Amino acid sequence: MISYRPLWKTLIDKDIKKTQLMNMVGFSAGTLSRLSKNQYVEMKHIDGICQKLDCRIEDVIEVLKDE
Repeated sequence: MISYRPLWKTLIDKDIKKTQLMNMVGFSAGTLSRLSKNQYVEMKHIDGICQKLDCRIEDVIEVLKDE
């Protein structure tokens, strides 16, 4: 299972709101909704987030073991 918990922490650390991130990276509100629900998003969005936030992929996603 994928979790975007590290992304929300990174945004807090950098004082960036979710909607600001959406506009910075250029993805839709639907993608933001999928991120919020820990659903899969295209890798290009993950790459865009890493590029714009100047962070590593580990600062955006984590893989959790299925229960």
